Amino acid sequence: MSGLKILGSDGKSKSIDGAKIESLKGALRGSLLQPGDAGYDESRTIWNAMIDRRPALIARCTGAADVMLAVNFARENGLLLAVRSGGHNIAGNAVCDDGMMIDLSPMKLVRVDPETRTAHVGPGATLGDFDHEAQAFGLATPTGINSTTGVAGLTLGGGFGWLSRKWGMTIDSLAAADVVTADGKLVRASESENPDLFWAIRGGGGNFGIVTRFEFRLHPVGPNVLAGLVVYPIDQARSVLQKYRAFAKTLPDESAVWIVMRKAPPLPFLPESVHGKEVVVFALFHGGDPKEGEALFAPLRRFGTPVGEHIGVQPFAAWQTAFDPLLTPGARNYWKSHDFIEFEDALIDVALKYVGQLPSPHTEIFIGQIGGAMSRVASDATAYSDRSAQYVMNVHGRWETAAEDKSCVAWCRRLFDEAAPHATGGVYVNFLTEDEGDRVAKAYGGNFKRMAQVKAKYDPGNLFRLNHNVKPQA
Repeated sequence: MSGLKILGSDGKSKSIDGAKIESLKGALRGSLLQPGDAGYDESRTIWNAMIDRRPALIARCTGAADVMLAVNFARENGLLLAVRSGGHNIAGNAVCDDGMMIDLSPMKLVRVDPETRTAHVGPGATLGDFDHEAQAFGLATPTGINSTTGVAGLTLGGGFGWLSRKWGMTIDSLAAADVVTADGKLVRASESENPDLFWAIRGGGGNFGIVTRFEFRLHPVGPNVLAGLVVYPIDQARSVLQKYRAFAKTLPDESAVWIVMRKAPPLPFLPESVHGKEVVVFALFHGGDPKEGEALFAPLRRFGTPVGEHIGVQPFAAWQTAFDPLLTPGARNYWKSHDFIEFEDALIDVALKYVGQLPSPHTEIFIGQIGGAMSRVASDATAYSDRSAQYVMNVHGRWETAAEDKSCVAWCRRLFDEAAPHATGGVYVNFLTEDEGDRVAKAYGGNFKRMAQVKAKYDPGNLFRLNHNVKPQA
């Protein structure tokens, strides 16, 4: 490789001698890529098609040693640094223009110990990779709802899904992690080893270092669970949502019912007359005895007159892929998010107003029911702080062409603004877009000052800044 123009952490372009680049390339077990190299475009392309950035240099790492080499190179040369794991983050922080990117996606190892109920997971693994290995033993960790999501980004931001009411957030099952810090050293973080770092990475995103191995506690789940969908037409929405509100409060921790409001996709169990029409979908999950779940969910199916339903016993790993067809890579995405304690009538009114104005057939409002075990963890026990929320709303703008950007983003922002008076003020950091830097402090609440102090200890120069950034403060 010849000399290279690359962006520094100070925002100024600089030249890196070709010999330095050749030295790094020779030291890596993985590959070092520049524009035009085979694999470069694949490495820089992430889930959200609105992010189209071109790093000057990509280090595709295969293990902790590669990560240490790459971090040292970036720090010693004062480079702007981005870190990619699964590449599913909505904000696109995984990729930078003209700087250096560390790509962890080759590090996909998942090793399960069924005797100790623990799993060791690499930062390039997806939820699908994790579930495939763990479910072979009827075990799982609470993660998200889309199998292509990366384990690393989800975990570092908190992580929640179908199992969270029973077993807590993803971070609540994190036992330890190996972390490469800004000084290029590999350290272990756990309750007994570097506990301040362990506290911070549980919800603090990529601010404090690069995790090269996660160690999770596993829980007995499935392998078969009761799950499915009940779909109501939009003209019954207000009534069924009000009934849902009371019903949701009766559910045990093993169960969760999430809401999706959107135009009906052409699902085989829905009549063609409903396709493309606005609907309210109840996505239900029960992790306990399926027969108990059937009795539990019977009232949900009588809230009104459904236009279709598809409920049954299925493998947990299969249910984890149920929403994958609606979340494929390559679409343009913009999100806005709120946390709620109560599902108020006024919030229902706002949601229904905007469901009537959907700017794209791919756009949706989903409201995840959380609470349960998630809420029984102290707000200062981990960096993730908003444990009071019982619902998380994601305003999921999704469309196909750049020409739709303005109208779709505007719709998301208007809905977000009108729903704000009913929200807690907290926010799930994994749902923050890149233009929401002003909400980072709100995401961490009373934990923000402590996070800034931990940041000053482990990354005083703010090398890991391309994230929802917490600046170092002594």
